[in-house]
Amino acid sequence: MSKSSETETEAVRPGPEATPPEGQPAQRQRIEVKDAGAISSYANFCRVTGTPEELIVDFGLNPQPIGIPNEPVVITQRIVTNYYTAKRMLHALQLTIQRHEEAFGVLETDIQKRLVGRRT
Repeated sequence: MSKSSETETEAVRPGPEATPPEGQPAQRQRIEVKDAGAISSYANFCRVTGTPEELIVDFGLNPQPIGIPNEPVVITQRIVTNYYTAKRMLHALQLTIQRHEEAFGVLETDIQKRLVGRRT
């Protein structure tokens, strides 16, 4: 069912960062992406570690997202990348979240504050 898609991925593309000459707008590049073999999974837990050369991001499912879990968090996906790609990914995520919050409101990441907001 999955098909190839064409997506704007300027913020996460590999290679040197090209800066346009002064006074000219930056051009967005379109890169064809084939996602037919991609595996999707849900994660509500993320752990970030690293070495001097690489960043390691683990994703998993926390069966008890409120409080300290009684069961271990099972890591289902691990992404290992260099810091340059991680920085481009950070920029792309920041832009995406900014657009989401502009449309739907600020995302509160502190679960305790979200729970208090529901009770009032």
